[in-house]
Amino acid sequence: MEHNLEQAIRDNLKFEIEHSGKKKKEIAAALGISCATVSQYCSGRAQPSLATLSRLCVYLGISADDILCIGTV
Repeated sequence: MEHNLEQAIRDNLKFEIEHSGKKKKEIAAALGISCATVSQYCSGRAQPSLATLSRLCVYLGISADDILCIGTV
């Protein structure tokens, strides 16, 4: 179950980034991270820290609950 939750979080993060209407370089600049890091989030090779996830959610106008599957487990 732990693996499925981790995969769901990666999938949700990727979906929100790719469907945000913003370019990865715009997201990276707004968060103060590299474009490569945003790409790693999309590929599942890395996950953001809680602080970065919080800033990402605010920037994209999304709920962290949706990313973290809170209320769906």
